[in-house]
Amino acid sequence: MGKRAIVIGGSISGLFAACLLRRAGWQVDVFERSDVELKGRGAGIVSHQQLRDILGECGAGTEDLGVDVEHRLLLDQAGNVIGRHHYPQIVTSWDRLQNLVRPIQPEGSYHLNHNFVGFDQDLGGVVARFENGRSERADILVGADGFRSATRNILFPEVQPIYAGYVIWRAVVDESDLSPDTHAALFDKFAFFLAPGNEIIGYPIAGVNNDLGRGKRRYNFVWYRTIDEERLREMLTDATGHTHAVSIPPPLVRSDVIQEMRDKAETFMSKPMLGILRAVKSAFFTPIYDLASPSMISGRVALIGDAAFVGRPHVGLGVTKGAADAKALADALRASSDDIDAGLKTFSVERKLIGDRVVARGRELGAFLNLQHTDHCIDEHHQNDLLRNTAADQFLYQ
Repeated sequence: MGKRAIVIGGSISGLFAACLLRRAGWQVDVFERSDVELKGRGAGIVSHQQLRDILGECGAGTEDLGVDVEHRLLLDQAGNVIGRHHYPQIVTSWDRLQNLVRPIQPEGSYHLNHNFVGFDQDLGGVVARFENGRSERADILVGADGFRSATRNILFPEVQPIYAGYVIWRAVVDESDLSPDTHAALFDKFAFFLAPGNEIIGYPIAGVNNDLGRGKRRYNFVWYRTIDEERLREMLTDATGHTHAVSIPPPLVRSDVIQEMRDKAETFMSKPMLGILRAVKSAFFTPIYDLASPSMISGRVALIGDAAFVGRPHVGLGVTKGAADAKALADALRASSDDIDAGLKTFSVERKLIGDRVVARGRELGAFLNLQHTDHCIDEHHQNDLLRNTAADQFLYQ
């Protein structure tokens, strides 16, 4: 049978891990708790060369990956361009990436409706246990189960998310729903608007079923907004009075919370950005947290992606980091030959350094949101820093 890995979590990071481990000679099974195929989870994603290289290595390819954008623009409240930075990128979506990597999983290796509840490990491997009574033994277990990772909670229960002091509102709007003026001002651009306690970003992505045709695409809208912890608790409380821990499912966000968000936008937001928001049919928010694990491994259990480290979305490296974690794991295990434990240790040392740097960078980019600004203006240093370094990965190579 050879060496076997169990991957917990069937989203993008888990799929990358499965693909790359197979290419390193491992037998891999992926277990996903959802009982239906994952889709429509997330909106826009900024790609990086490292992500595109790993897609190619997996055999998924990058054809029609997303929308090319050439420039970043900083707008003032009236919609005038007050800053510009040339930074070519391909902006894509969670759906597109999932649809590229999911079909390359071998038949019978991807298992839905398996809620992971625990594991037992010894010197020879790991036994994963699932809520439905199933158990599976493997040489290693890979926790790719995201921010709410059950795997991490077992390994490092002391690691808890730290609220950053602000939330992110997300939405997508169909290109065809935008007014001509709003479309002309924003659609083909990676746009920024900054105000004290607020950062709004937008960029185009493919439409439904990865449609890149003119008029069929969508615009991704992101709004970071400072919210104190008392107000956050109110926002996390649904219409039944239940207050959710950490985050609230999008369908349960109360209508009055959404209306308050829209009303606030009318008081200060840049005119083109406001045009985007007015065309939005539904929006949801997620509190922003920092999370860092003390190690990427414990025995024969490894963590990758958001299960290990969560960098704030300003960094724009969530998917790329998960893919790179998966590649580093497969490479280290290949290089260590039959010494699995040595390979895991090499992987952990390498990728923990990266995880720590990503978390630190996210804090740096998000710091201006909680600053007290004079004259209700963002200083030029922070403007240039955000325009040049949001969703940019140069800091990893410096």
